[in-house]
Amino acid sequence: MSKATLDAPAKEEEKVSPFLKMVLELGPLVVFFFANSRGEWLASHFPVLSEMGGPIFIATGLFMAATAIALVVSWVLTRTLPMMPLISGLVVFVFGALTLWLQNDTFIKMKPTIVNTLFGAILLGGLFFGKSLLGYVFHAAFKLTDEGWRKLTLRWGLFFIVLAVMNEVVWRNFSTDFWVAFKVWGTMPITILFTLSQMPLIMRHSLEQPEENKTP
Repeated sequence: MSKATLDAPAKEEEKVSPFLKMVLELGPLVVFFFANSRGEWLASHFPVLSEMGGPIFIATGLFMAATAIALVVSWVLTRTLPMMPLISGLVVFVFGALTLWLQNDTFIKMKPTIVNTLFGAILLGGLFFGKSLLGYVFHAAFKLTDEGWRKLTLRWGLFFIVLAVMNEVVWRNFSTDFWVAFKVWGTMPITILFTLSQMPLIMRHSLEQPEENKTP
């Protein structure tokens, strides 16, 4: 497969505004939070939703629908589905379906643990076999040295494991409402701060753009 073919999805993604990307990524979480906090109101105004169960189950159903919509819109705009959102979406559908079917919110609460552990294991496992897999995900956004990709992959791998542990601690020791709020207003800011904290490493190990690719 040629480099042009590999870069085609990345070029399509560049056409999507950063604001729209943020909406597609955070939108389902906001829907989840709103539906959980206003579950009774939604059930009273839309009786069909009450058949799902209490607020957390209504939130789970709407979270699944919002995730599906976000993936479809992403595909329509870019003709590609980023690997991490795709895997996360599949886990949402599986664990969300189990949550609704068995009327047990443990499944949807374990979803972040499963996803983050999976990402962490993949990244750290790749390093064990000498592969900096993060480079395959973000090659279109950053051009780093091999050492840079190794360090960044290690940090993200460990960060995903930390997120998994945090999710387990919160959902097992606090109320459902607190867990939902932490998932939206705790995990996302922490992830953003961690991402920003990696910029010095990215700058140190960035490769200069070849002269022929630079714009005049």
